[in-house]
Amino acid sequence: MGLAKGADAADGTDAKFPWSSDAEKRYALQCYVLYGLQRTHSPPGVKQQLAAVRMLFDWLITGQVMPANPASAVRGPKHVVKTGKTPVLDAPDWRKLLDAIPTDAVRDLRDRALIATLTYSFARITAALRMKVDDLRPQGAGWRLRLHEKGGKHHAMPCHHALAEALHAYIAAAGIAEDRKGWLFRTSRGHNATVLSEEPMNQSDAWRMIRRRAVAAGIHAPIGNHTFRATGITAYLANGGALEHAQEMAAHESPRTTKLYDRTKERLTQDEVERIRL
Repeated sequence: MGLAKGADAADGTDAKFPWSSDAEKRYALQCYVLYGLQRTHSPPGVKQQLAAVRMLFDWLITGQVMPANPASAVRGPKHVVKTGKTPVLDAPDWRKLLDAIPTDAVRDLRDRALIATLTYSFARITAALRMKVDDLRPQGAGWRLRLHEKGGKHHAMPCHHALAEALHAYIAAAGIAEDRKGWLFRTSRGHNATVLSEEPMNQSDAWRMIRRRAVAAGIHAPIGNHTFRATGITAYLANGGALEHAQEMAAHESPRTTKLYDRTKERLTQDEVERIRL
């Protein structure tokens, strides 16, 4: 006698989905992870691939192609990250970088303002480059930034007084104060540092600017766009800031992500090691 439609077979298969049992599917996927992916991918890469496979099976379940997700119980490699890899500048080096940028031309003021924005607002580079002039707004006696985060979300952040000074100096020199809907950080093509276009900078433009400014300042660390977000968070926590406030300021979903940016323990360890005197 055949099985009724949708009835489970004794081996775990389903009459509507006449394939191997759930246990066999899980075993096949585990072998794929252990003997396939781990030979060619790092642990984070394996976990990313496995997440994609889980999403595929979830989609197949939604379309009634499969009855269950065999990848849900498959374990990827253990990978624990306690400290991020982004290079961080200490306070003297950050100040050295900023002081090495002149204030003569509008492009110089733009670069100083962008670096200050990334540092003092903990902004992601994409959020900072999406800002319009109108996103710097007065609030009481101070100012507030509106950052355009991932997924179309807006994140409001109080503006540090040093950041407000850098932004106002740049906006005044660029003559864009009345262009409220125009891009805040604009490109300056060629060697003419006195004229800005109406086009926004992109991540590559910002990276090249930072690398050029770092070389000019004599900073040899491989810093990039994300360095200043990590530098700002580290400085905030080192000066007694609360982790939960740093999480909110950085627009992180989890405090564990914020903790990856905290390099205060690295500096403490170096100070203690220097106590070894022979």
